[in-house]
Amino acid sequence: MRKAEKVARISAILDELYPSPEAPLDHRDPFTLLVAVALSAQTTDKKVNEVTPALFELAPTPEAMAALEVPVILGLIRTVGLAPTKARNLKAMAEMLVREFGGEVPQDLDALETLPGVGHKTASVVMAQAFGIPAAFPVDTHIHRLAERWGLSSGKNVKETERDLMKAFPRETWIDRHLQIIYFGREHCPARGHRIGDCPICSWAMPKKLRVREKSQEKPRKESAVKRTLRATTLDPQLKKL
Repeated sequence: MRKAEKVARISAILDELYPSPEAPLDHRDPFTLLVAVALSAQTTDKKVNEVTPALFELAPTPEAMAALEVPVILGLIRTVGLAPTKARNLKAMAEMLVREFGGEVPQDLDALETLPGVGHKTASVVMAQAFGIPAAFPVDTHIHRLAERWGLSSGKNVKETERDLMKAFPRETWIDRHLQIIYFGREHCPARGHRIGDCPICSWAMPKKLRVREKSQEKPRKESAVKRTLRATTLDPQLKKL
């Protein structure tokens, strides 16, 4: 199958499964989205959504966040991964927004990446989900894993994966594709316990070399009690008389 045909088929499946994908992180505006995405590094979206209501109640704006002491911010986000570092970054980020951007989140990828604690992925997500601008193709662990499994990228590194996906999918689809692939990875294509034959995309799209490798790592299915009984009845003539 040619790559263009594969991409078209993948796109059709994703559009059918997730026709209107919504951002998984709760937010009110570009600033609260920026904060939520920054908090999501090495933390589940569910956990971020648990801590942000109290944080946003106290600091819904860059000015309010900048006015908080780091220990106060830390107390509100303590349960997320890397909380001490993130607390310092949130205060510094808010201060920079107030000082250099008039308290507004800039609609510019390069400007966003100058903010403390904001890397390329975070900036790309904010550009897409806050401003509707497909400035890049944000790559998280799910997207990096699936791009390799689907034969769309080599999986060598995140930068290469982003570059390959930007070439594979039309620019106007990047925002939805990013979210769709994340949801697909969570629901159908997990890192562990993945079964190629059960996956709506990997079952036909996975390259042969990777298929052989992953097949060797698959654990045997657990046989249900009903199936064990039926098998035993079939194999043991004595049981047929019962």
